[in-house]
Amino acid sequence: MSSLLEIKSSVLRQVQACPSFLRRTEEELGSTSTDPQEPITGAWKPGDGVEFFAQIRLILKKREGRRGLPCPEILLCSGLPSPAEPVDPNRGLRALTQEEVEMLYEEALYTVLYRAGTMGPDQVDDQEALLGYLQQVFGTSPKEHEEAIEHVKKAKAPTYALKVSVICAKNLLAKDPNGFSDPYCMLGILPASGTPREPSPHKEQRFSFRKSAKRGNPLPAKCIQVTAVKSSTLNPVWKENFLLDHDDDVSLVEACRKLNEVIGLKGMSRYFKQIVKSARANGTAGPTEDHTDDFLGCLNIPVWEVPVAGEDRWFKLEPRSSASRVQGDCQLALKLITTQRDTGMSQRGRSGFLSYLLLLSRLLQFEHPAQEPNSSSWRGELSGPAATVLCLHGAQSNLSALQLAVLHWQVSSRHHQTRTLDYGYLLGLLEDMQAHWEEAASLPQEQEESLADSFSAFSEFALRLLRQLRDYFPATNSTAVHRLELLLKCLDKLQLFQPSFEICPFETELNMDIAAALKRGNREWYDRLLNTKSPREQPGLQRLAGLVELVDTVYGDLQSCYGIYASLFHSIIKIDFFTLTFRQLERLVAEEVWVLTEELNPKMTLEVASQLFELYLTLADIQRFWSSIPGRDSRSLALAGIHAPFLPAVKLWLQVLRDQAKWRLQGAVDVDTLEPMDTSSKHSSSAATASLCFSHIQELWACLAWPDAAQAQGLGTQLSQDLCEAALFYTELLRKKVHSQPGAAGEAVSEPLCVVLNNVELLRRAVGQALRGLAWPEGAAGLEAGLPRPLLSCTQALDEDLQREARTVTAHLTSKMVGDIRKYVQHISLSPDSIQNDEAVAPLMKYLDEKLALLNALLVKENLGRVLEALWELLLQAILQALGANLDVSADFYSRFHFTLEALVTFFHAEGQGLPLENLKDGSYKRLEEELRLHKCSTRECIEQYYLDKLKQRSLEQNRFGRLSVRCHYEVAEQRLAVEVLHAADLLPLDANGLSDPFVIVELGPPHLFPLVRSQRTQVKSRTLHPVYDELFYFSVPAEACRRRGACVLFTVMDHDWLSTNDFAGEAALGLGSIGGIVRSQVGGSTRAGQPITLHLRRPRAQVRSALRMLEGRTNREAQEFVKRLRELEKCMEADP
Repeated sequence: MSSLLEIKSSVLRQVQACPSFLRRTEEELGSTSTDPQEPITGAWKPGDGVEFFAQIRLILKKREGRRGLPCPEILLCSGLPSPAEPVDPNRGLRALTQEEVEMLYEEALYTVLYRAGTMGPDQVDDQEALLGYLQQVFGTSPKEHEEAIEHVKKAKAPTYALKVSVICAKNLLAKDPNGFSDPYCMLGILPASGTPREPSPHKEQRFSFRKSAKRGNPLPAKCIQVTAVKSSTLNPVWKENFLLDHDDDVSLVEACRKLNEVIGLKGMSRYFKQIVKSARANGTAGPTEDHTDDFLGCLNIPVWEVPVAGEDRWFKLEPRSSASRVQGDCQLALKLITTQRDTGMSQRGRSGFLSYLLLLSRLLQFEHPAQEPNSSSWRGELSGPAATVLCLHGAQSNLSALQLAVLHWQVSSRHHQTRTLDYGYLLGLLEDMQAHWEEAASLPQEQEESLADSFSAFSEFALRLLRQLRDYFPATNSTAVHRLELLLKCLDKLQLFQPSFEICPFETELNMDIAAALKRGNREWYDRLLNTKSPREQPGLQRLAGLVELVDTVYGDLQSCYGIYASLFHSIIKIDFFTLTFRQLERLVAEEVWVLTEELNPKMTLEVASQLFELYLTLADIQRFWSSIPGRDSRSLALAGIHAPFLPAVKLWLQVLRDQAKWRLQGAVDVDTLEPMDTSSKHSSSAATASLCFSHIQELWACLAWPDAAQAQGLGTQLSQDLCEAALFYTELLRKKVHSQPGAAGEAVSEPLCVVLNNVELLRRAVGQALRGLAWPEGAAGLEAGLPRPLLSCTQALDEDLQREARTVTAHLTSKMVGDIRKYVQHISLSPDSIQNDEAVAPLMKYLDEKLALLNALLVKENLGRVLEALWELLLQAILQALGANLDVSADFYSRFHFTLEALVTFFHAEGQGLPLENLKDGSYKRLEEELRLHKCSTRECIEQYYLDKLKQRSLEQNRFGRLSVRCHYEVAEQRLAVEVLHAADLLPLDANGLSDPFVIVELGPPHLFPLVRSQRTQVKSRTLHPVYDELFYFSVPAEACRRRGACVLFTVMDHDWLSTNDFAGEAALGLGSIGGIVRSQVGGSTRAGQPITLHLRRPRAQVRSALRMLEGRTNREAQEFVKRLRELEKCMEADP
């Protein structure tokens, strides 16, 4: 067979799923049409609605950033430097007098010139460099600098001492029988011998405190200091401090200068042990027993090796000779300090603590680059000379680690208030101070008071910044937010010190002061905003525009509070900043809104309504923002119930919306050329505008979210009706537009009609989505299918209207193809039998393929489906007409059309890409298929089909034509069929009196199965719709005939008329194959066997008449006699209602 048997539309197979509807940005097109109608006068003038919907887009765009809870990553959009914080030179340390500056300069020079100890790798060892640096710091001239140095050199050298802390030892040698020792430590300073020691080729002997002339000059007893004895341990812990110095005319500093004469600092951690021997049998020690202490080890540490900053480390114990056996380590802390200083500050009783504070302040002012752009990020990085001078002075002044940490905090925190520092640096100072605070003893009262004052000053400065939080730490600036985080951590550290102070620096809890500062800052910020945006002295209408801006600003601020500030304040200092701010600002806004709405409601105009509508949307967003946070309830807000005064404005605004939507649609259609917008779209510009308008309206309704259910139902119902009206208005505009355009002559497929059809489909989906989005809270009206009943009925009605409009446009589009289709179907019917079926069908298939390729390029998938269904129905009707016009033709004629039908099914199904098979093989297809099948049947098969159709027929309305009760059975012995007509009910009233005179005709069929059987009839029951017959009829027929295909008993109910033809009331058929006696032998032979059967009366349907029409076209005698026999009955039948 030819390849046309497999003809399938390549276009149909390639139909892709229609892309989902995406909102496109509406392009404002050229000029607009004349004003369509006179609208409500007010703020919005008649026009094309462009300005109005542009304002709607701005409102929706503003709300896009309000969906869901704010995300910090979105809010932090700027990485610029943070705003400059306020500084005040008067908030720093007290300015020094000239005399005090000179004394401080002398103190610094004295520290450098009389230094002792070894310089570290990170320190500046060049004395000249250090002196030159101090000259720059204090700004002295070379002459003044030289004079100052000479003055300091003439001063008396400081008195140095060695501060030793014996901390602990570990892994000592056990000397007692119990496996332990009782260690203690003796220590002292060995003076220089006066002559340099020559290196010996032998191993150096270690110094010992043993009293023996062989060991050299012993150390005087008054120079030796001893720790406590720790009993029974190999890991003693002492933590004892000693101050060691010479007792002769040679000071320690002189010994340090004469390094070549120094023998060294000896005796450090020399351990002795008092041996307690076990008692003899009599419990006493003999007089000759030795009670000397055992040697555990010693250390020899040259003084000149002690670093200027001191050191704290483990030293390995050394033997005093090669024969000594020792083990273990000892931890010592060593530092060279001055006990007397010949400086002006020392002579006036200024402590080293105060001197260091003033010197550090001077150095910070010199080191901090105030003029550089990033000076606020300075982290206190001092230069090498500055760090060296401070290290020397701190060590010489015997300042502890805690005191140094306190001093650096005091000076830096004060300096920060005059020249901004990095808060990370200040936080590090607090952490360093906290670590040393836990290890060291408390400070002297004077120093503690000074520290408390610095805490108070810094907290006061920080609270002033927090009052202006939005100015100095804007939520959009990531750098500023990071500084805020560090500042809050500094304040949190301050709270940790509060329990440690004997003199509390804070009168109240610091976090209470912070909360009070934040509240005050919120109010000051709001008052500034109100005075700027909406001053109370302005008229109400002018204030309204400013109030809209104010509320928008407040909403943005609340977003920042929740997304940025809240987590910082809550996690660091345990303050719920968001709740505090939201409650305060929301109450202030509510007070302002209540007052203004009461003033404006009596003066309601369209301009006022428009601005009030926009104001309400933001207020609703504020309430939703609060409710979206878990655990929050908007019913407790001051804004609860704020919707009430806005109701008149909202109603008026929705009226304006209705008119503006129509104007917008009118203007869009006027400039529409009914051409696709672009290559990716199949609808025109007006459809995009319409769908965008409806989408905007639905989004606005969602923003409105009217809280009162009853009022929301009224508003939503009216708005849904307005949307439906606007949608139908748009379709009417399209219809007029396309009718006004001249069509191309001979064009079977109209591109403008295709565009209009696509526009209607896009509109149907857009407005349907918009209507479903108008659902209001469940209130007076219940829900059906997830929508309130009024909205559901409105949505369904509009969808039916638009579907009907789409079918109308589809019919108009396909009507231009009717002539061509009939021509090609006629070509098939007139083709001679000598032509193959596929050749006869080929022109039609080629035509369809070409047209559908064009339609597929012009239509979206849904509309292509509609057109395919319409074309399919046109083809079926054309073939049915061709069959009706050609009666009693050859079998090949019907075989060709059967081939055509199957080829068309394959073509339109297109391997699943076209119409579904269940849709193709329904409706007219079944009728056509039945016609073709019956044309191929013999006359008797057609007659049997007639009766089979009657048996298959079901009443569409079971009680419309009434019911008939019968009882049937077959008497095998007598070879007869017993049919009992019992009664009827609810018959049709066919007489003028509202009743009938019914009787029942009982006959067997088909006639060729029962050729000798005549029909029988009951008596006529006058004037009743519920006749009772109880009449029994016998038909002598063989059982074999009753089992044949189509065998049945037919009951026809007629209304008897005396003066005219009897009226047909209804009929019912009962198959004989299932009655008792036919399927099995009747037990007992009772003539009244079997249960009554209720049959529903009906009128013949189309499929029954089709078999009859088929027989009418037959010219053979059997067919004509059967038709003649039934025609008399058909004359009595009324047309099927």
